[in-house]
Amino acid sequence: MTGPDVVDLIRIKPGSAAALARREPDSRLGYGDKESSLKLLEGLVGEVGSLHRRLWAEGKRSVLLVLQGLDASGKDGTIAHVLTGVNPQGCRIVSFRQPTEIELAHDYLWRIHAACPARGELGIFDRSHYEDVVTVRVRGIVPKSVWKKRLRQIRQFERMLSEEGTAIVKIFLNVSRDEQARRLQERLDNPEKAWKFRLADLDDRAHWNDYIEAYETAINETSTDWAPWHVVPADHNWVRNLAVAELLADALRRLDPQLPAPDPTVAGTKIA
Repeated sequence: MTGPDVVDLIRIKPGSAAALARREPDSRLGYGDKESSLKLLEGLVGEVGSLHRRLWAEGKRSVLLVLQGLDASGKDGTIAHVLTGVNPQGCRIVSFRQPTEIELAHDYLWRIHAACPARGELGIFDRSHYEDVVTVRVRGIVPKSVWKKRLRQIRQFERMLSEEGTAIVKIFLNVSRDEQARRLQERLDNPEKAWKFRLADLDDRAHWNDYIEAYETAINETSTDWAPWHVVPADHNWVRNLAVAELLADALRRLDPQLPAPDPTVAGTKIA
């Protein structure tokens, strides 16, 4: 299974339920064997790079890739593997962490809007405005009356971005609790990765069910025609990377960016 079939399988259609509890994080999405799938990934990475160069040259529209998921779901790994072929000049990666004092002095979307991709750019959000309806809910930072109205505001915000020429690809990396435990332990035991481990990861892990419930609500309420959600199984890194590459390539194909026409005044020019 490839292409449109996979995209349709993992897309949450507007008005339907994400049903995260019934989705299999270790699913292979019908891709078949790993070796042939890695070859398919290589081709998709090249296609994404080529289409991105056209997007950058065209300079009229943009793409925003939103990556959400629980700790150790593979957001960093996805970025490293899927975006190896893009031109860094036209690519912008933003990691949203705890808001600064200045950011807290503005509305919660202020820092998000400022980081959105300019025309021609591919923007990647490693976490995003969805922390303001998920994490704040689970940790009790804001009451229900606040995070609930934000769901409506986010729908409207994303609609504005879409109408202004930004194609939005939203992905929830669905990792299992057992696989998360294995990855966190590996991170802690590996001197090259231990720096990424935080005790707060264990606090969040203790609220696993609360996070899943919060994501379920957020996905159900904000999967729209202009910015649909996709739930990507994340227990197998190669499946995760391939599915994300499929989604990104699909979005770029739909835009079909075109190279600008050469300046007619330089036709026939010979370089001495």
